[in-house]
Amino acid sequence: MKNVILFFIFLVIFLNSIYAYSSAYKDDLYRNPVVNYSLPDPSVIKGDDGYFYLYATEDIRNLPIHRSKDLVNWEFVGTAFTSQTRPNFVNKGGLWAPDINKIGDRYILYYSMSVWGGEWTCGIGCAISDKPEGPFKDQGKLFISREINVQNSIDPFYIEEGGKKYLFWGSFRGIYGVELSDDGLSIKRDERPKQIAGTAYEGTYIYKKGGYYYLFASIGTCCEGLKSTYTTVIGRSENLFGPYLDKSGNRMLDNHYEILIHKNSAFVGTGHNSEIITDDAGNDWIFYHAVSTVNPEGRVLILDRVEWKNGWPFVKTSSPSLETEKPVFH
Repeated sequence: MKNVILFFIFLVIFLNSIYAYSSAYKDDLYRNPVVNYSLPDPSVIKGDDGYFYLYATEDIRNLPIHRSKDLVNWEFVGTAFTSQTRPNFVNKGGLWAPDINKIGDRYILYYSMSVWGGEWTCGIGCAISDKPEGPFKDQGKLFISREINVQNSIDPFYIEEGGKKYLFWGSFRGIYGVELSDDGLSIKRDERPKQIAGTAYEGTYIYKKGGYYYLFASIGTCCEGLKSTYTTVIGRSENLFGPYLDKSGNRMLDNHYEILIHKNSAFVGTGHNSEIITDDAGNDWIFYHAVSTVNPEGRVLILDRVEWKNGWPFVKTSSPSLETEKPVFH
């Protein structure tokens, strides 16, 4: 009888330890989407308060802002603008594809303003704030398409290099870059845009690592629900303004690329990625949007780990993960 009791005691201890291990294991995992409502075209930055702040195209009107401590659990904190303060340089224009940056001691939010199909009337503006959660004060347009002679001037991306400030942008009419003024609020005098990639792309992001510049972009259709063909692609260059090449040495200017993230059975329309964020363990993470095949309303927020091999980034299975280990933050 004593042996039977001891057996059951050890069995209970063993089962409890298994349950505890399983619970801890589950606590270390997250599931996509990390936000299950529409947050397209994400841009993310870490604030001085330790929170990550994420901005998205205004499917939530006036351009939504969310924050998180761990990149997984997000809370809505407000909008960059109000109905009274929102930009108005495009009549009835929507606020699309924001790009958040800290320049000096203030936050500068670049944004696109457009109506669907308004490829010569759309443009890019900027707004400033002392805090990542806003409120943001609009500074008006940097330019519109017909002024700068670049059709479909949307999807801005800001980068600093060699003490200079640059803006890249474009949507299926070529990807272009230009140098900005020292405060980042206007194009530098007498500068002209230079094309760096062809007509297959939008949603530009450039990341520097190990002597290369990596140009992330999206191809296909973003906004057709389950018929969306958005796919994240990439090329690399030894110079900021290119030429950007695929693995075979073909130019992105000629619409060649490597596929980084494509659809799977759970998500389609996988594109318009954010900046890369590195966690405390040195792992790289990237956000992008996709359409859920289970709930195809809007474009939900996906988080995936970016790994590197032979000088090129990759995402496991080249498609959205379903359940993955969480980023590490202490």
